[in-house]
Amino acid sequence: MVAVDSRASAGSYVCSQMSKKVIEINPYLLGTMSGCAADCIYWERVLAKECRIYKLRNKERISVSAASKLLANMVAGYRGMGLSMGTMVCGWDKKAGPGLYYVDNSGLRLSGNMFSTGSGSSYAYGVMDSGYRYDLTVPEAYDLAQRAIFHATHRDAYSGGTVNMYHMRETGWIKVSQEDVGELYHRFTGETK
Repeated sequence: MVAVDSRASAGSYVCSQMSKKVIEINPYLLGTMSGCAADCIYWERVLAKECRIYKLRNKERISVSAASKLLANMVAGYRGMGLSMGTMVCGWDKKAGPGLYYVDNSGLRLSGNMFSTGSGSSYAYGVMDSGYRYDLTVPEAYDLAQRAIFHATHRDAYSGGTVNMYHMRETGWIKVSQEDVGELYHRFTGETK
């Protein structure tokens, strides 16, 4: 499950409420962006190109692990040169199944089951930590992902716009929903506890 908001900011200035923060690398790989939008978009497009070249050379798609390692190695060469990037690479392999990796501008690469990046990540982590179980059903996972991003947008001034949600499956990713955080506010605050 990949969920993101859509607000782009430059300092305290909100540039856009409809920024696309999920980069569709190929039908089996997604990348998210936080930090400098230009850095994230550039490096993830370079990664998409390298993934296509890999597929042409090897007659099979690149693994999620290899794609994330490729991205980490590319940006590590620019360590200390002002890149600002925190990204998640999510995908599905034929052999390893689902994969999720965090890659930042220093070349740090972490594997895990759940990550949150960006200015609202601490708020999203609070919701995810309180609601995550290994045996979540798909509708429960959708709800948890939406709630996490909604609460981040509600508490963090630099997050907002819409909640865009993708589901990574064995057959590739699908876009599940795109909902305005204002509508989610009315839905979630109207619930009785």
